[in-house]
Amino acid sequence: MWVAYGRGLLLMATLIVAIGVQNAFVLRQGIKREGVFISATICFLCDVLMVCAGAMGLAALFAASQILSVVVSFGGAAFLGTYGIRSLKAAKAAKGIDLHAADTVSRSSIVTTSLALSLLNPHAIIDTIVIVGGLTARYQGGERVACVLGAVTASGIWFYGLAYGARQTAPVLSKPKVWRMIDLGIGVMMLALAVSLAGDGIKLLL
Repeated sequence: MWVAYGRGLLLMATLIVAIGVQNAFVLRQGIKREGVFISATICFLCDVLMVCAGAMGLAALFAASQILSVVVSFGGAAFLGTYGIRSLKAAKAAKGIDLHAADTVSRSSIVTTSLALSLLNPHAIIDTIVIVGGLTARYQGGERVACVLGAVTASGIWFYGLAYGARQTAPVLSKPKVWRMIDLGIGVMMLALAVSLAGDGIKLLL
């Protein structure tokens, strides 16, 4: 039981710490103290939903359906390409974060963005449903539940820790140069993944 829990925890932890648009958004909200709990909670609950979906068989469906794989590949390429370009534009115009500025982001905007970056993000889908969900699906009964709990524990610790711990790193992360490097790195990574996913989609069609 504990072995299954540990495997789920470790796998999720290794996948989730990679810097991406979802983590960058939660980090930014944490630094600004705008919708900190909302953004972290939505990202966490979406992870719970997708891990459970994968454990209940959606991971096998992704693996068996060529049409679904093609849709995810091209849809993911479009999503990542869009956010990659947006990140590069943000890097060019980076001004850092004014910690003393008034809140400018509405709650509805935070909710919508958190949901989009969680449920429409192919990188998050592949990590949670296909990879983590695929691992949990190998277990039965109580061990499967333990593996799922391990994965969601890692997700909860990460998102809430990132959101509420971000303020401690504000003096560094609020600088324009630092955010320019972060946005640039995210943009390049997203575009590279977009090209890779598009290539996978083309191969599936040939």
